Amino acid sequence: MAELKTNESKYISKKVILAGVIFSAFLIASSIYFLLYPFASKEKAEYFKGEYPIIYNGEQTGNALIHQNTVYVPLDFLKKLDESIVFDGNSNSVIFTTADKVVQMPTDSLTYFINEKSVKLQMTPIHSKNGKLYVALDPVISYYPHKYKILKETKAILFQTDGEKMRQGKVTGEDVHQEELRLRSGPGLDYPYTAQTANGERLYIESEKDDYYFVRKDNGVAGYLHKDFTIPGKTEKISVTRKIPPKKLPDLAGPIHLTWEAVYSKNPDTEKIPEMPGVNVVSPTWFHLNAADGEIKSLASAEYSKWARAKGFHVWGLFTNAFDPEMTHDAFKNFETRKKMIRQLLHYCNMYELQGINLDIENVTPEDGPLVTQFVREASPYFREAGLVLSLDVTFQSESANWSKFYEREKLAQSVDYIAVMAYDEHWASSPIAGSVSSLPWVEKNLANLLKVVPKEKLILGVPLYTRLWSEKEAEDGAIEVSSKALSMAKAKEWVNDNKVVVKYDPESGQNYAEHYDQKDKTNFKIWLEDDLSLKKRTELAKKYDLAGIATWSRFFADSSAWTALTFADEQNVTKK
Repeated sequence: MAELKTNESKYISKKVILAGVIFSAFLIASSIYFLLYPFASKEKAEYFKGEYPIIYNGEQTGNALIHQNTVYVPLDFLKKLDESIVFDGNSNSVIFTTADKVVQMPTDSLTYFINEKSVKLQMTPIHSKNGKLYVALDPVISYYPHKYKILKETKAILFQTDGEKMRQGKVTGEDVHQEELRLRSGPGLDYPYTAQTANGERLYIESEKDDYYFVRKDNGVAGYLHKDFTIPGKTEKISVTRKIPPKKLPDLAGPIHLTWEAVYSKNPDTEKIPEMPGVNVVSPTWFHLNAADGEIKSLASAEYSKWARAKGFHVWGLFTNAFDPEMTHDAFKNFETRKKMIRQLLHYCNMYELQGINLDIENVTPEDGPLVTQFVREASPYFREAGLVLSLDVTFQSESANWSKFYEREKLAQSVDYIAVMAYDEHWASSPIAGSVSSLPWVEKNLANLLKVVPKEKLILGVPLYTRLWSEKEAEDGAIEVSSKALSMAKAKEWVNDNKVVVKYDPESGQNYAEHYDQKDKTNFKIWLEDDLSLKKRTELAKKYDLAGIATWSRFFADSSAWTALTFADEQNVTKK
């Protein structure tokens, strides 16, 4: 019988098992470490693109040219400094305006113009390359709160702005590998690097993200550097000042109380104009755009101007675009025709001894709104220089394209001395619904909205001195036909008295209201009155919002009670300019 043998099991100690587990864990951890640890990238990323890079607001914004030792920057870059800078194709000129200057830089010329006065240069102010316009920087930069410098090594053009804060910093890290001191394109070592720094090197800290600062070297190259290797320093504030003396306006006692004088063909007989207590400015509608070439037609009267001055009134001649959108486009689109209009208005101010001009530009396509703004920008420095008031009429904000949307109210307010809001025609002449010309709640709501973009010290509240008599007549088919006609204050009172209607207060409009049904004509008449109550409430609104004053359309519609109702009380706090 064969001998049966069995194998003995080998004994494995616990120490060996434990060692194996530790070794396995080490291998796993090492794999994870080598897989996930962000080893420093050795890839170099070029920070700047092209020659003479422009650094603005912490980043490269295009490239400059240096031609005959003159720095030229792209026109589209200048628009970042001042969006109002324009190129006028008709005169081949770059145009920019400041509070007191209109600068014209023609292409291919050694001369440019400041308020039409020529300035000679040693280089052309405009340079063209590859179909792109570049503007000589030195003649321009002095007009803005910016300065620039050309940085060493990179020849980058660094722009700095008045009030900008620059935080200094310094690199620290004597015993640190140089890879740790490289600027990275992102906040981490695994990002490509843009530049090498050295221990003790000066930097400027522009921002921070996570554990990194975004810093810039003296040569303009920037990137991320770990906070452990950066010592923040003091913050300096950039100061670039250009002093513009405040505009000296003609002296005007008290708040503005303007009334428009409607002149359609001939001026009124001044001997027949009644006293207007409280009024201190008259604005006759004298000047009208007459042709696309910028010619202005004048109805001005030396006799009226002399009468007004004798009465102590200031005269702001009104200029209108004739409410013609096509002619407005043609006249306002070119620098030369805009300049022609401005010259004529200044000439008329001098000829008739006016204290200012009131611009009444209406019915303009929204696309041409910027042309109107540009005209006002270009007019403002000349009126400042002449010591004349420049005011502008606008409507309340609405969805009406040609009558409201084209006004760039906030920009316009920066250029003019006053803005008069025509706070009427809530219900216009051909409105399909009868209603108030200007209900008080409607005025206040829209006034509050307008004050978001127009400073109160520049805003004049327009007040209607007319009302509309509405007719609602039933047609044969049963439809109601609505029509209206404008009435002066006196004519409105006459209608009320002749028809013996009862006047009642209408809380919805804040005005007195009357209604009368004519049995013979089967017509219902409605009227919202402009009277002592309405006018006093409008004056109170001007006081409540501390406005510059009021303006009334028009003197012709007023009766003797209007001026008393519109008088500001002595204790009012309306801002004086």
